[in-house]
Amino acid sequence: MGKGRPRAVEQGVLGHSSTTSSSPGALNIPQAPVFYPTEEEFKEPLEFIYNIRPQAEPYGICRIVPPKNWKPPFALDLQSFTFPTKTQAIHQLQVRSAGCDPDTFELEYNRFLEDHCGRRLKKRAVFEGEELDLCKLFNAVKRYGGYDKVVKEKKWGEVFRFVNLVEKISECSKHVLCQLYREHLYDYEIYHSRLSREKPVKKCKKGMQGDRKSAQGSDVSSSKRRRKNSDGESVKVGKPEEEDDFDQICEQCRSGFHGEVMLLCDRCNKGWHIYCLSPPLKRVPLGNWYCLDCINSDKDSFGFVPGKCFSLEAFGRLADRSKRKWFGSACASRLQIEKKFWEIVEGTVGEVEVMYGSDLDTSRYGSGFPRINDPRPPSIAAEVWDEYTASPWNLNNLPKLQGSMLRAVHHNIAGVMVPWLYVGMLFSSFCWHFEDHCFYSMNYLHWGEPKCWYSVPGTEADAFEQVMKNSLPDLFDAQPDLLFQLVTMLNPSVLQENGVPVYSVLQEPGNFVITFPRSFHGGFNFGLNCAEAVNFAPADWLPHGGLGAELYRSYHKAAVLSHEELLCVVVKSGYDSKVSPYLKKELLRIFTKEKTWRERLWRCGIVGSSPMSPRKHPEYVGTEEDPTCIICQQYLYLSTVVCSCRPSTFVCLEHWEHLCECSPSKHCLLYRHTLADLNEMVHMVDECNLEHTPRSRIPRRQFTSLKESSAMTKKQVKGGLASQAQLAEEWILSSCKILQTPFSRAAYINALKEAEQFLWGGLEMDPVRDMAINLVKAQKWAEKVKDCLSKIKTWSGDSNNNVKVSLGDVETLLKVNPVPCNEPDHLKLKAYAENAMILVGEMEQALSTFSHVSLAELEMLYSRASVLPVYLEESVKLADEIASVKVWRESVQKCVSEKRPAATEVDALYKLKSEMLELHVHLPERELLLDLLGHVEAWQTRCSEILKGPISLKEIEVFLLESDGFSISIPELKLLRQYHCDAVSWISRFHDVLVNIQEREDQRNVIEELTCILKAGKSLKVQVDVLPLVEVELKKACCREKALQAFSTRMSLDFFRQVMEEASLLKIENEKLFIDISGVLAAGISWEERAKHILETVGQMTEFEEVLRMSENIFVILPFLHDVEDAMAMAKSWMMRSQPFLLSTHLTGHASSCFMKVDILKELVAESKLLRVSLKEPEMLQRILEHCEAWEHDVHSLLDCVESVFNMQAIDIEIMNGLTERIEGLVANIKRATTAGLSFGIDFDEIPKLQNAASALEWCLKVLSYCSSAPSLEEVESLIENVEYLPALFSSSILGSSLLNGARWLEKALRVVPEPYRQKRCKLNDVKKVLDEAQRIKIPFPVMVGRLVNAIEKHKSWQEQVLAFCDSKSGEQSWSALLQLKELGEFDAFHCMELDLVTSETEKVEKWILRCKDVVGSCLGDVNPLQSALLKIKHSLDRSLYFYENSKGCSMEKLCVCCCTDSEEQELLACLMCKDWYHPSCLRSKLANTSSAKESICPHCILMENAVTSKNGGRPLISGGKRVELKILIELLSDAKDFFVRVEERDTIEKLVEQALACEACLTEVVDFALSYLDKDLTTISERLLVAVKAFSVSGVYDHHSSCNLESALARNSWKIRVKRLLEGSQKPVIQQIQRLLKEGLAINILSEDHFIQRLREVKHIGMQWADHARKVASDSGAVGLDEVFKLITDGENLPIHFEKELKLLRARSLLYCICRKPYDQRAMIACDQCDEWYHFDCINLHKPPPKTYICPACEPLTEELLPNQNERSSSTNDAEPWTPPPQHSESKKRPNKVTSTMQQKMLVVTDLSNILRRSSEIDHLWWRNRKPLRRTARKRAVIERLSPFLHNSQ
Repeated sequence: MGKGRPRAVEQGVLGHSSTTSSSPGALNIPQAPVFYPTEEEFKEPLEFIYNIRPQAEPYGICRIVPPKNWKPPFALDLQSFTFPTKTQAIHQLQVRSAGCDPDTFELEYNRFLEDHCGRRLKKRAVFEGEELDLCKLFNAVKRYGGYDKVVKEKKWGEVFRFVNLVEKISECSKHVLCQLYREHLYDYEIYHSRLSREKPVKKCKKGMQGDRKSAQGSDVSSSKRRRKNSDGESVKVGKPEEEDDFDQICEQCRSGFHGEVMLLCDRCNKGWHIYCLSPPLKRVPLGNWYCLDCINSDKDSFGFVPGKCFSLEAFGRLADRSKRKWFGSACASRLQIEKKFWEIVEGTVGEVEVMYGSDLDTSRYGSGFPRINDPRPPSIAAEVWDEYTASPWNLNNLPKLQGSMLRAVHHNIAGVMVPWLYVGMLFSSFCWHFEDHCFYSMNYLHWGEPKCWYSVPGTEADAFEQVMKNSLPDLFDAQPDLLFQLVTMLNPSVLQENGVPVYSVLQEPGNFVITFPRSFHGGFNFGLNCAEAVNFAPADWLPHGGLGAELYRSYHKAAVLSHEELLCVVVKSGYDSKVSPYLKKELLRIFTKEKTWRERLWRCGIVGSSPMSPRKHPEYVGTEEDPTCIICQQYLYLSTVVCSCRPSTFVCLEHWEHLCECSPSKHCLLYRHTLADLNEMVHMVDECNLEHTPRSRIPRRQFTSLKESSAMTKKQVKGGLASQAQLAEEWILSSCKILQTPFSRAAYINALKEAEQFLWGGLEMDPVRDMAINLVKAQKWAEKVKDCLSKIKTWSGDSNNNVKVSLGDVETLLKVNPVPCNEPDHLKLKAYAENAMILVGEMEQALSTFSHVSLAELEMLYSRASVLPVYLEESVKLADEIASVKVWRESVQKCVSEKRPAATEVDALYKLKSEMLELHVHLPERELLLDLLGHVEAWQTRCSEILKGPISLKEIEVFLLESDGFSISIPELKLLRQYHCDAVSWISRFHDVLVNIQEREDQRNVIEELTCILKAGKSLKVQVDVLPLVEVELKKACCREKALQAFSTRMSLDFFRQVMEEASLLKIENEKLFIDISGVLAAGISWEERAKHILETVGQMTEFEEVLRMSENIFVILPFLHDVEDAMAMAKSWMMRSQPFLLSTHLTGHASSCFMKVDILKELVAESKLLRVSLKEPEMLQRILEHCEAWEHDVHSLLDCVESVFNMQAIDIEIMNGLTERIEGLVANIKRATTAGLSFGIDFDEIPKLQNAASALEWCLKVLSYCSSAPSLEEVESLIENVEYLPALFSSSILGSSLLNGARWLEKALRVVPEPYRQKRCKLNDVKKVLDEAQRIKIPFPVMVGRLVNAIEKHKSWQEQVLAFCDSKSGEQSWSALLQLKELGEFDAFHCMELDLVTSETEKVEKWILRCKDVVGSCLGDVNPLQSALLKIKHSLDRSLYFYENSKGCSMEKLCVCCCTDSEEQELLACLMCKDWYHPSCLRSKLANTSSAKESICPHCILMENAVTSKNGGRPLISGGKRVELKILIELLSDAKDFFVRVEERDTIEKLVEQALACEACLTEVVDFALSYLDKDLTTISERLLVAVKAFSVSGVYDHHSSCNLESALARNSWKIRVKRLLEGSQKPVIQQIQRLLKEGLAINILSEDHFIQRLREVKHIGMQWADHARKVASDSGAVGLDEVFKLITDGENLPIHFEKELKLLRARSLLYCICRKPYDQRAMIACDQCDEWYHFDCINLHKPPPKTYICPACEPLTEELLPNQNERSSSTNDAEPWTPPPQHSESKKRPNKVTSTMQQKMLVVTDLSNILRRSSEIDHLWWRNRKPLRRTARKRAVIERLSPFLHNSQ
């Protein structure tokens, strides 16, 4: 048919092996196109697909039916083929709960209850006696849209199936389940919905959960993670000291960098960067977050589980049982199978599991198509095998055809480059997906039941994904990459309902199915079948491939291959003109992207770069593994970024910032191609295009100009902004200077390092690259010069480790002209080279020609070369010459002195002679060698003369005896010795064979031995006398062998005669062997005579059998034996083939199970006349043949009658009435004749003709029945499609063509009749044309004609109504009347201008009203109708304006401020502050005593009084939900200006806008006044703001700008109120509060002239001055007197700010200690156990560790009498001084436990007095008031003399 005529799927039989019948799709899914290519079009697959793509790609899929002659053999062995399977749970492909981990859900749910409800889940929910799985219940309700939607749509039954997988549930159970969800999970659902709507904040997620008080919360908050303190600095929490630098490692990239975007799982505490997730997140989400491992449960995870391995036979039995289980043995229609499949998928049938042999790698399991290396089955002809092996439609060849982009892929990728095999059964499915890299795919169904496909075009892929996510939200939440896993199905009807187009294809055996790039497709099998699929990529795939690569990048999925590498390889490997446009576009995209990112990296500071190592095989894709980005997992073919801190880690250019936290200068860009190379690739594509177009060549250029590129690539340098080109020019100038200055390796390395930032650039950087090449060459040259000179200088002749410099290397360096750089050392190197050349000349002269140079002179030259520091190649030649001379001389001396016979080979002498001629030295051994060679030549001459003539055995023996003792081995002499040895050995062999030769039974071996001896004797070079005797013995042995062969194998009689004749000639006939031969010969001649007799007389069967028995005893081949056996076999074969016909005569009236051909019957009758055995059956067959011929004659007469009916010339009404009866009679006769023919059991050719005639006549009856009734369109379409299966004779007949034309007219008539839901309508002219055609057809259809006439009248009537509506006045054109016209037009109107007008205007108004409902409904709830909602908003605006007009902000009437609808029956309460009235339910504050008090404070006054403002634009102040935005109302009003009809809602919205603008003006006036207010008194401004807040809260219209202004004014007023309260409050503020308020004031833009900010600054200034002075006094170590300290304390107590820390320091400073009367100064101190006075260690001369008990000298006077007791007491404590606790607190007055403290604790107490400042302020104040700083002054003088020793020691 060709590409121009695609057809839908035909009805009828689906395939030869199919047991299902086709019918229109069960889901009303449109059919994708079907193409029928011709043989010519079918030759090139890619060309054909390219031609049909414009028609097929909008469907995403198509079916291709090959030509009839294309029938590839199935290459697999069905008997031995085994394969693995997967188990598919079909009932869970759509209806399954997300595999969520219940432990994670419970953890999150308990956290929600604790944080938001203040409780934990104490008891489990129980449903129907079992514990209810809240996790599954929550996900099930989420699947169906949430609680409200489930309640509204009554979906609790479906929810229950998710939880318990039970089909039925009672209404009571549904109600209970609803109540349980409401009780336990409704608040949790609202919480999650709010989190998903709110925007996440850009800060560390875990910092939001620091206020948890539970044990679990404490564990989570103390986990290892990064946080931010109050100053915004990054700090580490909970990290042990021994841990590494990173407190958390990302599980994806294994990096601990970038902790500020590290997202930690709130269960397992593992970390992921938000950009490492798949798909990545843009910001840290709100609330708790759990990783996929914690969300998903391994127990509940869903997938296709690997099953058993099956043979094809076993799998077929399983598939048959499955199909019989569902549909029995009947033929199931497509409608039934599809309906049942989607019932299973939607979970209404129960659990269903099937097996599917999917994704079988053909490289392992074998392909269904022939392949070159596969063994060819014997049943397939070689030419057929070879034809389909090379066929381009063979899926093994398709990916690498000419024009396919995958030709460049080197490795075999299973499923992409190598086909996959699929063995399916009923309901086995392939779920929704699109191909890897958005490839095309081709699927071929080898055999079996059909395969049903569904497809969504690639243009609708985004819409498809959105519908999938909306329909299965819980699955996508648990697995965001669900569509990549191929385990989910969704009913196509759901997609259609959401506006996504879906198309269907039914693939039959032998059909191809093509899916197009990014088209989502899925489907299932109708039964047992075998299919094969592979991907391919023509030229038009390239843009889709780029899109697929970006999808992999966005989802962080590993790609199958590198898209960039594929493009580059295709450019270099060659392509045709069709590839060029797509290739150029993709290359430009890659070039632009690569250029943009490289320039961005350069601007960010990445200047280091290096080219990647080149490919070994750059002409193929995938020969070497590229590194992948650790973030997005993509191949890094073109470029990558690395850092020295992580050398084995790579990232792409887009994720370079996520590599590490090092400076960009430490990063390095690795690139495979420069931008100039990529630019060149694009030009290569352009040049290819130019070769196919007549346009002139365009010059090579860069796609971004240099000027433009320079402007785009500027960055900040020391001198300001500079472009890359400017820096490159500077670098080139500096490099030129480097080349001119003396060589410095460091300067070259730095220059080349600096050049790395330019080398990757475009064409504008070619000068830089050239200069870099020059620098590299110069550096290498200079370093080689230095290296050579260094080796020359450091070489030492005594050292074996030093290596000389080659003269060739030195000359190579010196030949460089001009020198690449300034290197002075090359002149020194030149001097060494000149000296070496002089010595080379002398050596060449010595070795050039033969001279009388002595060996000593050569050795002298060699010694000079050895001490030279330059290596000379000529010195090696000289050494070789010296060594050769010495070896030659030794060899000659050895040969001359040798005395052993034949010890020296003659070739060795000649070799020494040739070597002698090459030597350049004269030696005396030359003459000795020449004499020896003369003797050798004499012996060679004698041997040659003997070999020329005949050789006798005796002569050769005499000569060999004479040659013994000669020392030279001559070849001719060795040959004569060999001839003599061969002759003697041959004679010995012959005599051994003659021993007992007659008695041997192995005459075959005798023959072989004699034959070999005879052949060897003839080849002897020496003459022997016994050679004729060998020939005679050989003939006798051959005769004996023939005789033995006659007894071992049957031979002919002639063979026996021949053997006896040969024995007589050789005179051996009297031997026993030949006597036995003569007896056998006589018996065979006798049998031959009898056999000839019975063949000539046609004997009975018994005679033939007797002769055959006799032949078994005669061991001879008998000539007539084959004739006898053939006659017997022919008779038996004839009887066997005749048996079915003879048995069929006994089964008359019953059809035989196996039909026979009538031609075979005729052949058997003819063959019976040729039989040579007498039989009786031939006569019976003759009678059967006569009956068959009579039946055939009757059938031909009946078919002639049918043909006459088909060819009737005239057809009218009267004839048609009789024609029906005639056709019915013919049908009955045909059926009887068919039954009679089948009863013969013979396959008559006339039976198919009778059946075809019957089907054609029945089709005629069906058409004729429509003359009296109107059929449906589906019936007529089915009737027309069935014409293709009717015989060709009927289609070409007059009756057939007439009826077919009538049926086609009926189809046209039914298509033009208007239907309500028909998308395409016909015009009135089309209907009239159809009516006119009714007059021309021969078959009348009056009922259908009347229906068309009636439709035309209705259409005209409707048009008149539309015109009347349009002519009416504008006020009378109501919206309801227009809707009535539209509904009437859907039933009655044809396609016309009036219908378009009504439809377009209706749709425009309906969309506008729908928008209004969406806006109002989303703000005020599900409001219906719209007008009532708008009036409610208008009422709220009236109240808002009333507040602005009334200065007091309250109504004279008792009306609630918050409610828009007032009711007199409800109780009202008055606000104590503003005196406004409120309903109790409207008050947000809880009433203290509702029973007695009738008044309270309203939330607005609380807002103003407590100085609390909202952060959400005032939304908490609004009662009744959200509000309509003003700008949306204005947009709606603007859109409704051009309406043709009057819409009541438009007028209402216009009034709403006017009122809202008036409210906005009033609000602006109040806000402007508040923002400019600077005075101290806040009463006036607070009252006006209170009025504005009330008016704004009751308004039903919201304006964002006004809301922000009001929020700003409230924030400033709130700040002023808090400042006033802080400064005028009873409790003094601290300095931190003052500073925080000043910071807040600056943040909200408080004017500097404002009274309160000036007051804060003044207080801060006074307080900070005092605090600085106090800190200085507290740390002066007693320099300031106590009076001044007390005065400073008093001043601090009188300040308006409270400085607690400074006052404590001053009070501690006023305390004096020890005998030195100094304040505490960090020196070690000890306290007296009696008086609690403190003493410095150095003041009392105490140097040892503190004693357990210490009594100061003032309390215990030092006397001589007490010293022994003291020493005795202190001896028990190791002579330690007494220890005294600190005297500060009240607790310190108690005596401490002296036995429990360790020495370290005593030191801590003594040396650290910081605990003095750790008590509460009240205790400190009390202690300060009761201090006794001079309480020991009375005793001081009395003990001063006793303390003098301590004072003296301290001094």
